[in-house]
Amino acid sequence: MKPLCKSKRSTRSTQKGFTLIELIIVIAIIAVLAGAIFVALDPARRLHESRNARRSSDITNILDAVIKYQVDNEGTHYSTIAALTAGNYYTIGTCSSGGDSGCTAQTTQAACVDLSGIGSNYLGVVPKDPSTGTDAKTDYYLKKDSNGSITVGACDSEGEGAGGSGTAPTLELTR
Repeated sequence: MKPLCKSKRSTRSTQKGFTLIELIIVIAIIAVLAGAIFVALDPARRLHESRNARRSSDITNILDAVIKYQVDNEGTHYSTIAALTAGNYYTIGTCSSGGDSGCTAQTTQAACVDLSGIGSNYLGVVPKDPSTGTDAKTDYYLKKDSNGSITVGACDSEGEGAGGSGTAPTLELTR
């Protein structure tokens, strides 16, 4: 008597892996989810918000440095600030003229106010606007009031809508 032969198993049914159709479906699902997350996060808006946050931090640092200098010098303003005409806005920077161009938040005077010599104890480096600032024109402004109060602000804050649209926040501090 011959032993009974077992039927041959198909080699196709024992192979493991994904079919091409299954891989395409999974990739399509991942692409749809990635697209939805990208739109929900709105990276352009996040960039505008982060630059505005940097501007806010910069104007706080500038104002803190000016006030600390004044406190350490018994109420006397830094020499370039003391020489400013009260009530006028000045672009912060090293330019000797042309400071009035480009500041959308305030109309500034033609001369800039140079804070680069205030000292590293107060302000290591004069901050510049993260988008358009240079050493000559930082795109920040300063105003001294007749009572000695100092106002520092950002010239060009960005709206937080797509592409910088929308109403831009006013970034300004007074002490």
